[in-house]
Amino acid sequence: MNASILSQNFDNEPSADLKNVLTAYAKINKNYTAAIREVKTKLEILDDDFQLLHKHNPIHHMESRVKSPESIYEKLIRRGYDLDINKISKQLFDIAGIRVICHYVDDIYIVAELLKKQDDLTVIKEVDYIKNPKSNGYRSLHLVVGVPVFFVNRVERIPVEVQIRTMAMDFWASLEHQLRYKAEGEIPKFIAEELKECSENIANSDLQMQKIHSFLDDLDKFSPK
Repeated sequence: MNASILSQNFDNEPSADLKNVLTAYAKINKNYTAAIREVKTKLEILDDDFQLLHKHNPIHHMESRVKSPESIYEKLIRRGYDLDINKISKQLFDIAGIRVICHYVDDIYIVAELLKKQDDLTVIKEVDYIKNPKSNGYRSLHLVVGVPVFFVNRVERIPVEVQIRTMAMDFWASLEHQLRYKAEGEIPKFIAEELKECSENIANSDLQMQKIHSFLDDLDKFSPK
C-alpha cells in the first residue's frame, strides 16, 4: 500500500481493521514507550560503567520512537499480516525503536555484546548490515530484543528494535532517507550509484577514524605515567 492510498484510507471512513488499530493505539503507545524506557536505561547504565572502566563512552547519543498507527497499519497491510491487534507484537518487531549512535565502529559491537549479555533480555533477531551492507549502501547493526515490562497486574515481554551505527553511518542514512522521500521512493539509477559510492567512502572514513582512535589508545596504555 502506498502513501496516497493510506492517506485516502485515513481521510475517508476507516475500515473496521483500521478502527481497531486506532482504538488500540493508546495502549500500544503506552506499552512500547515503557519498553523503550527499559532498554534505554540499560544502555545508559552500560555506557556510564564502560566510561568508568575504560575512560571512553561508546555511545554518543540515542534517539527513540514508537511507530504511528498509520505506519503500523500500512506495514501490516504491505506484509500481508493478520490485522488482529492481539497479534501485532508477534508480527512487527520494530514498533518500538531505539537508534544508538556510536563514536567508532568497534563501539557498535561493544554496545551490542554488552546488551546481549543482559540476563533478562531475549535476543529475537540480529542482522549485521555493517559486515553485509544493503544493496543501496545502508550500514547499521540491528538487534531486536524482548524486554520484560512490569505493569500493575502483569508482566509483558515486548520487542524493541535497536539500531546501532556510527555518526557517519547515521549521517548517510538520514540524507538517503530525505533524498528517497524527495524522489517519492524512486531514486534514479545514477543517483543510487552516487549514494552507494558515498556510503563506501564514509565506511572507509569510519575505518580510518577507528585506526586513529586505536593508535592513540595504545599510546596512552604504554606511555609512562
